[in-house]
Amino acid sequence: MPWTDLLDAGRIVVLDDAGTRAQVLDAAARLLCGDAPSAQAHALSEALQEREALASTAIGHGVAIPHARGEGLEVRAAFLRLARPVDFGARDGAPVDLVFAMTANHDRPELHLEHLAGVAAGLSDPDLRERLRAARTPAQLRALLLPRAAAAHAA
Repeated sequence: MPWTDLLDAGRIVVLDDAGTRAQVLDAAARLLCGDAPSAQAHALSEALQEREALASTAIGHGVAIPHARGEGLEVRAAFLRLARPVDFGARDGAPVDLVFAMTANHDRPELHLEHLAGVAAGLSDPDLRERLRAARTPAQLRALLLPRAAAAHAA
């Protein structure tokens, strides 16, 4: 499954005032939980922050891939473009403005690792990163990240 298939149009956003890393992770958790009760979003936010405390999920070049696995979590992703970069403690020292957050269930750890590798490979493309940074609206981001959906609308 391509990494972009983890996304849904409703989970692709631009955050104008991201605030801190914790606030970004909280926003990602709310997107990932959708209509689930706020208690689930809070629990997922804590799981993302616990994972982040182990080691930064920033992979360099302004990209972070926060992720969490747990019982009852669906395999899904959210993309957040931050209008103002946030310090994620990246090894290259670059603040993060492109965030691809993911969740997965405990029962398929190999699939979770495959998804992480796919996202890292996809976002290692400097041209894609620049196009994502140039996008000012969620619709522009969706056109870049959901190419099949964009092609369907064009047809």
